Amino acid sequence: MDIIGLLTKAAGDKASDVFLIAGLPLTCRVDGVLRRENETRLLPDDTRDLITQIYDLAGKRSMDRLEQKGDDDFSFAINGVSRFRVNTYRQRGSLAAVIRVIHFQLPDPATLGIPESIIKLGQLGKGLVLVTGPAGSAKSTTLASIVDAITSTQKKHIITLEDPLEYLHSHKASIVSQREIHIDTGSYASALRASLRQSPDVILLGEMRDQETTTVAMTAAETGHLIFSTLHTIGAANTIDRIIDVFPPDQQRQITIQLSMTLQAVVSQQLVPDISGSLIPAFEIMTVTPAIRNMIRENKIPQISGILYGASAPDMISMDSSLLALYRSGRISKDTARTYASNPEMLGKKL
Repeated sequence: MDIIGLLTKAAGDKASDVFLIAGLPLTCRVDGVLRRENETRLLPDDTRDLITQIYDLAGKRSMDRLEQKGDDDFSFAINGVSRFRVNTYRQRGSLAAVIRVIHFQLPDPATLGIPESIIKLGQLGKGLVLVTGPAGSAKSTTLASIVDAITSTQKKHIITLEDPLEYLHSHKASIVSQREIHIDTGSYASALRASLRQSPDVILLGEMRDQETTTVAMTAAETGHLIFSTLHTIGAANTIDRIIDVFPPDQQRQITIQLSMTLQAVVSQQLVPDISGSLIPAFEIMTVTPAIRNMIRENKIPQISGILYGASAPDMISMDSSLLALYRSGRISKDTARTYASNPEMLGKKL
């Protein structure tokens, strides 16, 4: 069984993920729906052979981490086909893999459905910008589109810290340094600290996954750098609460004040099915105003949702308003709008 042929077909079919799991046929996710490619069940020897081929394609990467730890993350490319982000793991005593398909070239943001107000966040001079949403909601694509816009229009030094690398950026007007965690550096926190000595203008941090990384990220934003990162939250208020809750109670007041000074914007996104069955993005955008800074500082974070719900500017819009706009434009159904709404009852009245 040839992994190059399988992945080439998956990329051609516009699959987002490929699943190699013993006991199941080769399975792909297309437009959010799992699709079995045939009826031939993969045996444990089949998955091991395919995964061994993947490690060979990834520069003959060692399988020691997978064998010893039980899972591994990395990325690789097939020339002329696509890039792939891989998670390999053990399950029921056999090897398995989930492979994310990442296209070499980013489509135009407008084609992807990313509003211009989000792309313009790359024009900020400093501060913290968060792109949030559940796993698989295309946060990396949104961030890559912002970085691509910066590289095309500004003369900056951009450092990306990712685990693993997904989109590869070329040097246009900007310089782009891309570092992969565990390959080029030990951890997010150590790489972020080192990046501050590498004369950066913009830092893309793959994920603020712990207290140490969050602390360094906010310090970097305070010292005049523009920091982009992600969290697995939906909604601006939930995102702010999540950051504060990472810290012990005796540090939360200090972090709240620091966050009120450094946070510039929160973009929350999710992929929703349109009327044809394809997935399209819906966005909540919160640009931090003086009033919102005061709410964060005074720990009146629940009030932020009220401000967003009543706003309708391009740089200040709630998730439910975005869903309502998609419904009114005929792109999604009424049921889809309700299903993905943050306040289904309130949105139901508007519908």
